[in-house]
Amino acid sequence: MKAVLHSVSYAGLWGQERMDLEEFIPHAAQLGYSGVMLMTKRPHLSPLDYDKKRLERLSDLLDQHGLSVACLAGYSDPNAGFTATSGPFAPLIEMQWLSIRQWARMAARLGAPMIRLLTGLATTGEPYHTQWKRCVQFMRESCDIANDYDIVIGIQNHDDIAGHYLSMADLIEEIDRPNCKACLDAWSIALHGDDLGEAVRYLGDRVVHTTVADYVRRPRFKYHHPGEGNIYERMLDEVRAVPPGEGFIDYESFFNALKKTGFKGTVGFEMCSPLRGGGSAENLDRYARKFLKFLKPWMG
Repeated sequence: MKAVLHSVSYAGLWGQERMDLEEFIPHAAQLGYSGVMLMTKRPHLSPLDYDKKRLERLSDLLDQHGLSVACLAGYSDPNAGFTATSGPFAPLIEMQWLSIRQWARMAARLGAPMIRLLTGLATTGEPYHTQWKRCVQFMRESCDIANDYDIVIGIQNHDDIAGHYLSMADLIEEIDRPNCKACLDAWSIALHGDDLGEAVRYLGDRVVHTTVADYVRRPRFKYHHPGEGNIYERMLDEVRAVPPGEGFIDYESFFNALKKTGFKGTVGFEMCSPLRGGGSAENLDRYARKFLKFLKPWMG
């Protein structure tokens, strides 16, 4: 296993300290990482900002600091704009495929073997099977686009469509492309209440990458004035990120199961939500360093 740092952690999207990629890359190396995962939207690796010359400079910077790019984090939603009665007026799927082609070109130039994609959110009022079929077709063409550049498409169990690991395996099988693999994340499985080891064993060698985040649950309540019934109404728990190994996710079982399958892929660490301790640079760096120590037993 190889540890990599996801650039989204320093993108400032959740109130964290913000760095551009030219700052993030030397910083990741200084923290002790030998690889990175790069976010393919602003303020990081957006095709709008990285023309050929700037991409060349970025490649040189990576080489200068001894960093490889394990994965480009793509953002996709096959069902964006669709409803029960109509589809989007703008060709949103085609726009996404154009982005995927640009990401594939950038991945090839940076030596990244994979693009991570998302299956998207389920729309209301439209049959789930219709959305499933659209996702299959979307991913098939995405894989074909990426294959022109010898790039793997890794599907993350993040969103509504095929969010469960059994459904994820079904989706990959139905897509039926050799360059379609799984970016299997433990936090999603744990929040579903499923067995982490069984999920890893079921997907087996289809898993090529995982992204790590750990969380604690904090009870939340809504206050009501006395006389309106219960003063405190229980709400959905807050889920807040904590350093790896300090949350409720059983990463020991997850990584032990991965190792038994012969997994030799990459393990990305991300800070993509509010953190316990806040979003200062010092706190981000503390989490990032702790992850390297946490993963070390499985890296040999």
